[in-house]
Amino acid sequence: MTGIDSRLALIIDDEAKIRDALAGILEDEGWSSCQAASGLQGIELFKKNRPQLVLLDVWMEGFDGIQTLQELKTIDQDVPVVIMSGHANIETAVKATRIGAFEFLEKPLSIDKILPLLNHASQISESSEKLNLSSGQNLIGDCAAMDQIKRQIKLVAHRNAWVLITGENGTGKEVVARQIHEQSTRREKAFIAVNCAAIPEDLIESELFGHNKGAFTNAVATKQGRFEMAHEGTLFLDEIADMSLKTQAKILRILQEQKFERVGGTETIEVDVRVIAATNKDLKTEIAEGRFREDLFYRLNVVPFALPPLRERGNDIALLSEYFLLTLSKEMNEPMKVMSSEALAVLRAYLWPGNIRELRNFIERLCILTPEQKIGRNSILDLLPKENFDPEGVETVAGSMPSVATTLKQAKTDFERTFILDKLEEHQWNITKTAEAIGVERSNLHKKLKGFGIDPKLRS
Repeated sequence: MTGIDSRLALIIDDEAKIRDALAGILEDEGWSSCQAASGLQGIELFKKNRPQLVLLDVWMEGFDGIQTLQELKTIDQDVPVVIMSGHANIETAVKATRIGAFEFLEKPLSIDKILPLLNHASQISESSEKLNLSSGQNLIGDCAAMDQIKRQIKLVAHRNAWVLITGENGTGKEVVARQIHEQSTRREKAFIAVNCAAIPEDLIESELFGHNKGAFTNAVATKQGRFEMAHEGTLFLDEIADMSLKTQAKILRILQEQKFERVGGTETIEVDVRVIAATNKDLKTEIAEGRFREDLFYRLNVVPFALPPLRERGNDIALLSEYFLLTLSKEMNEPMKVMSSEALAVLRAYLWPGNIRELRNFIERLCILTPEQKIGRNSILDLLPKENFDPEGVETVAGSMPSVATTLKQAKTDFERTFILDKLEEHQWNITKTAEAIGVERSNLHKKLKGFGIDPKLRS
C-alpha cells in the first residue's frame, strides 16, 4: 500500500464526536487521520489517500458499513478495516469477517482496544509494502537467481513463445507460470493449470481434449477439455514428463497445428493457446531412456526457466518466512508473529528438501504450535528433522542447533552453549541479567559468547 502519509488512518462514522475522539487517539500515537461522515464519502477519500488503516462504523444511513467494506476490499483487499458498532450481533460480525474485516470492535471504544490494533495494522502494512502484496506480486526473493527469473519473465511475458520451467518440487514453478500469464496480453483470459501426474492415464486425453457424449462408459454429456477452456489464454501443463508417449504425441500435434478433435468426436476444434510446461525431472535423461519425446522437448523448450532450490537462495528464506507469517496472520486474524535472528539462522541452515512448499507448511505449523509472539531458535529446532540440516551451515550460524558430540569435552561444550542461549532468550538477550541468573561475571559471559561464535548484536 502506498499513500501520502505512511501512518494514515481513515475514520468513517456518521457521528462527528466519535470521529474527533478517534482522531485524537490516533494523533497521540503518531498517526494522522482523515474523516468521512458517510460510506460513499469514505470510499472517495480512500481512493484519493490510500490510508494504512480504516476505522469503519457499521450502522450508517444509506451506504452502510458492510456495503462500504465490500467496496473497499475491491479496491485494496489487503488494507486492514476495523468494523465498529454500538449494536453488535454475531451475524453482522461473521458477515464482516467473511468479507475481510480485520477486527470487529463494540462501542463505546476504549483506548486499550484501539492501541494494539494500531500496532498490528502498522506491522501488516509495512510488511505488505516490503513484500509487494498489494500489487499481486507473490514471486518473493531478491537473490541473484530470482532477480534473473523476474527479468526473464518481463522479457518473455508479452510474447507467445512456449516456455519450459524446470526445478525441484516446491520451487514455485506454477507461481512463475502465473506471473508470465498475468504480465502477458492474455491476462484477461483464462489461466488453466493441469497436473499431468495427478490424472489417470485412461482419463488424461479426455481431460486435455474433452469428449463427446457416449465416447466411453459414463460419458453422459459432451465435455470441454482444458485446451478449449484455455482458448486465447494460457494452459499450464505441470509435471509434463509424467505423460505417456501416446499423449505426448497428441500434445505435439496440437502445438504444431493448434487444432484437435475431442475423444469420440470428428469435429476439428481450433484453439489459440499459449502453453507453459513444467517438470521436476531431467528431460534429457528422460529422452535418453526413451520416456520423453525429443521433438516435444525442443518444441516446448523455446524459452527455458530453471528455478533454483530454496537451499541455494540465501536470505530469501527470511523474506519468504516473513511473507508467510504475514499472510497466515491475516488468514487466522491474529497478530503477526516475528522471528528472532537466531531462529532465522537455523532456518537458513536447514536444507529444505521440499523447498518453498515445505517452508510454507512449516511456518503454518510453527504459528499454530508456538504460543509466544516472538519465535525463538528452540521452537524451530523442536519441529525440524535433524537429518536435513547442512552440517557446514549449522556450524557457521550464530546460535544454531548444537552439533552431534563425539567426545565428552564436545558434549560439555554443546550443553554449555545451549544452556547459555536458552538463558539469553529467557532474559531477552540482556547480558547483565543473564550473567546474574547463571552466576557468572558479565565479562566472563562475553568471553563465552565470543568463544561460541555468538554475536549478541545479531539478536532481533
